[in-house]
Parts: sequence; C-alpha cells; structure tokens
Amino acid sequence: MPNDFTDPFDQPLTPAVFHILLALTDGEKHGYAIMKDVESQTSGRIKMGPGTLYGSIRRLLAARLIEETDERPAPELDDERRRYYRITAQGQSIVASETKRLVRAVKTAQEKGILVYGEGTLS
Repeated sequence: MPNDFTDPFDQPLTPAVFHILLALTDGEKHGYAIMKDVESQTSGRIKMGPGTLYGSIRRLLAARLIEETDERPAPELDDERRRYYRITAQGQSIVASETKRLVRAVKTAQEKGILVYGEGTLS
C-alpha cells in the first residue's frame, strides 16, 4: 500500500485524517472519543462512521503518524476492549503543515473577495 503521508505538501489530507490528527493533538484518545471530538470540532458537520474512522486510523498507524499507547485509565473508568491512540512527532508535523496550507487557502479566498469576514459567511 502506498504511503500517502510522506510529503505533507504532496497532497492535502482528507478531512477525516486531518480531524483525527487534530483530535489527538491535545492528548490520547480511544476511537469513540476521537469520533466525538471530530463531531464537536466541526459543530456536527463531520460525523465519522466506524468504517471511516478505523480505516483512517489503520492508515495513520501504518504511516506512523499516530501510535497505539499502552497507557490506560483506571480499570473502573475504562473498557478493556478500547484501544488508545496518540499523535507522533511526525503526525504533529503533518497536521501543522496541513493547517498552514489551509490558512494560506483562506487568505487567498479573502484576497479574491470570496470570503469576507463580518458578513455571516463563516458560519
């Protein structure tokens, strides 16, 4: 399987991959917590199903942008079937590069008059 993540400027990240990496920037999470974080980040605009989530997680693990962690909460607060994930240094670099790319795209849209703040176009 080709590695889609070797060059952060090669291709933009998919929304699912971008938001999964973003969800993990503030700490380790299990799959369901990632799904809920993405839904919250996007005000419900992105609702990932298990197929999208775990397919993306598999690719991110293979690319070493995230890793599974052995650290777990106290047993009474946890379900032993859950797997916890954290972002790697390379994953941090990739999500930062993608964020910069998106910022440049927004600036270009503003310069072209496509996106104007204060006119309700950002909701």
